[in-house]
Amino acid sequence: FALEARTIDGTHNNLENPDWGSANIPLLRQVPPDYENGSWSPSGYNRPNVREISNVVAAQERPIYNKKGATDMVWQWGQFIDHDIDLTEGADPQEPFHIQIPGGDPHFDPHSTGTQFMGLNRSVYDPASGTTSNYPRQQMNQLTSYIDASMVYGSDPVRASALRAHDGTGRMKTSSGNLLPFNTDGLPNGGGPAPTLFVAGDVRANEQVGLTSMHTLFVREHNRLARIIRRRSPELTDDQIYERARAWVGGMIQVITYNEFLPVLLGPDALKPYIGYDSGVNPGIANEFSTAAYRLGHSMLSPELLRLRKNGRSIPEGSLALRDAFFSPWRITNEGGIAPLLRGLVHNRAQELDAYIIDDVRNFLFGQPGAGGFDLASLNLQRGRDHGLPGYNDVRLAYGLSPAITFGDITRNRDLQNRLEAAYGSVEKVDVWIGGLAEDHRRGAMVGELFYTILVNQFERLRDGDRFFYLNAFPNYQIKRLEETTLADIIRRNTNIGREIQDHVFLLPHHHQNHDGRKNGH
Repeated sequence: FALEARTIDGTHNNLENPDWGSANIPLLRQVPPDYENGSWSPSGYNRPNVREISNVVAAQERPIYNKKGATDMVWQWGQFIDHDIDLTEGADPQEPFHIQIPGGDPHFDPHSTGTQFMGLNRSVYDPASGTTSNYPRQQMNQLTSYIDASMVYGSDPVRASALRAHDGTGRMKTSSGNLLPFNTDGLPNGGGPAPTLFVAGDVRANEQVGLTSMHTLFVREHNRLARIIRRRSPELTDDQIYERARAWVGGMIQVITYNEFLPVLLGPDALKPYIGYDSGVNPGIANEFSTAAYRLGHSMLSPELLRLRKNGRSIPEGSLALRDAFFSPWRITNEGGIAPLLRGLVHNRAQELDAYIIDDVRNFLFGQPGAGGFDLASLNLQRGRDHGLPGYNDVRLAYGLSPAITFGDITRNRDLQNRLEAAYGSVEKVDVWIGGLAEDHRRGAMVGELFYTILVNQFERLRDGDRFFYLNAFPNYQIKRLEETTLADIIRRNTNIGREIQDHVFLLPHHHQNHDGRKNGH
């Protein structure tokens, strides 16, 4: 049995529109942009300073754990999938759109100089766009939109080839300890081309060590499958083994996303039932999804990554503050590998999905106060404006939802109503990312109505518009095997982790859900 292989860059998945969902095409828009001059200058010129909004609305003084019992693996899988489906890098040459720090900001301008800023480079865009209001600026997606494991294999042929062993086994390269290979070929890589950083299918693999662990896990799974395939079919070539293992890994990632992850995030029956491939569905990533809604995981981040031994106690080096987990592959090579991190991700309760963001990513300093700061909330808001995203109400309308008239229409939470009012003054000025996070959750879901609608729309298109979606591409007996696979299985068969982790890694033990969305246990 031989599947047709996906192209690495996603072209020719849709035979009528061969570039749909492929790498290096513009993001789609469900809502026309609202650039100040109609064609390219950022939106939000009449909205407040983003760092002020962050300080007033998003400041989180103490932990707020999510009520559903979702683990850190929810945001970690969300990030891993995000790096499969979209990447929009900065413009080159740079086009600065810096964030002015309000004078006297206690973290970023303690000496009240009034001259501090947070650097931001505008996103890369289609050079043919942005000249007139008839064709306003359109940002690029540098990856394949499809859930095709491109974060494992790459979205361009050069990277894909460089990651392979090419030794007749169909395997991917690894380094000592069965870890990711180091970037000895100088491939483009987040954090720079240094050979001290790992390299994977997506350039962000070193961003934080939890993410690096996921990349490592799936390279191991590819190589495990390649060994089995080669043993069963010794006549196959290197390419054939690689493509067969790659197809299985892609199928598993789809199964985990649609059958384990999305039901926790959106509730059990959020997506319409699958009725087959539809070549009329464009699977491209929507700007509102990648630049606003799918940044929801930033709200769930925990201040520290647990690193646990089999017995549930910390490794000698202890847990790792999130702020120390960025671009530090040596934490994996020298401090116990990926298993302690994976155990931690599935045992720690994530923060609530809300408009509040922990200090580790909101008041993060690169060194001493005034030496340059990093605020994920400000950066998300500013990025939305860079992309010309219209305000919260305009996006709601475009997705078929009624606009909010008062802040009470966004949330019943009085504290949050007051914070939004203090920051924005008017509902019409609210940025879509923070407005979406502030909404009361839908019953059974971890998100409010707007983000629910945007996510359902995007994940249905990624499923229905993918000719290689596992339900369309595999024979029934293999679909059955794929659907029996859980993320817990993949973790257990590629690490020394066993029954000490729960079978459903996205929920804490005792939080398994009944189909009505209520939880068992406490």
